[in-house]
Amino acid sequence: MADRTDPPRRSVSHSAGIDSIYDLRFGEAERSRKAGVWREICGFLQRRYIPESSRVMDVATDLGYFIGNITAAERWASDLRDTSATMPEGVHFVQADGLKLAEVVPTEHFDVVFMSNYLEHLDSAESVIEQLRVAWQLLRPGGRVIILQPDIKLVGNAYWDFIDHRVPLTGESLAEAAAFAGFEHDVLVGRFLPYSTKGRLPSHPLLVRAYLAFPPAWRILGKQALYIGRK
Repeated sequence: MADRTDPPRRSVSHSAGIDSIYDLRFGEAERSRKAGVWREICGFLQRRYIPESSRVMDVATDLGYFIGNITAAERWASDLRDTSATMPEGVHFVQADGLKLAEVVPTEHFDVVFMSNYLEHLDSAESVIEQLRVAWQLLRPGGRVIILQPDIKLVGNAYWDFIDHRVPLTGESLAEAAAFAGFEHDVLVGRFLPYSTKGRLPSHPLLVRAYLAFPPAWRILGKQALYIGRK
């Protein structure tokens, strides 16, 4: 094992068509709808888990749906693609592979590291653990990692409808990976959000707010886990 030369691991594919994949998957109408949904999700998470005095890092930020709707003392975002043009004023954007973030941003600095619908895009289960170890390095003692993650056990074969999904994960396997990375378990809500904004479920902000305020609905419609671990 020690003398094996592994190929470099990357957070997502470096193929030339990666931007085209996301452009095809989410058109302008879809992005507008996602923005409204994220405002409600962020409000929910902020009230419970993210004090406004926090220093927050959003890993694999995409167009900044999360970090743009969070109030924090410091807001940082990173992505493999250069999406800096979509970041709101005051966000420190770093274009970098998520697995190498500890080399380019402050370590033991952040109160919250956030990831959403990202880990399934990595190359392997080992890369998932490695990414969580990077998150652990970035956090100050007592800091939290907050992860939204589709659960293949609940989603079923639709998990593979996205061509760039590579690692099958459940809420339980995510919690196990986080433990391997050094996190102490804080919160695991196995059924939290519906799978995707591309589905037929209502996504009007008022309906999303009502859904988040009514946990019994999570047990029926939830196919994504909410995991929170503490350093």
